[in-house]
Amino acid sequence: QVELVESGGGSVQTGGSLRLSCRVTRIMTSRYCVSWFRQAPGKEREGVASMDSDGGTDYADSVKGRFTITKDYAKNTLYLQMNSLNPEDTAMYYCAASNSRFSCSSRDLRAWGQGIQVTVSS
Repeated sequence: QVELVESGGGSVQTGGSLRLSCRVTRIMTSRYCVSWFRQAPGKEREGVASMDSDGGTDYADSVKGRFTITKDYAKNTLYLQMNSLNPEDTAMYYCAASNSRFSCSSRDLRAWGQGIQVTVSS
């Protein structure tokens, strides 16, 4: 069973940075699309960033230029570096792994992490 475990969340002030980590077991992140999602209270879940098996990346418009998704293949771990954080980034963040090499659409996702809270204060 695929398992994803997030870490690195917390509370920061506006303009601060955080790096989220997602350790993945039982599948190789190099072979599948992996992604980060977030859900704020009262809002729908939204895709934040994804990386396919070839290293191609995609970002939500709201985080472009501020967030960076990377993988450490040796550690089989996914990261999300978040800079210039603002209160609108406050949410529960989830990592997810796909059944597909190139697609991280909702229909292709096979496993989710438990989520980790990120809170940005003004």
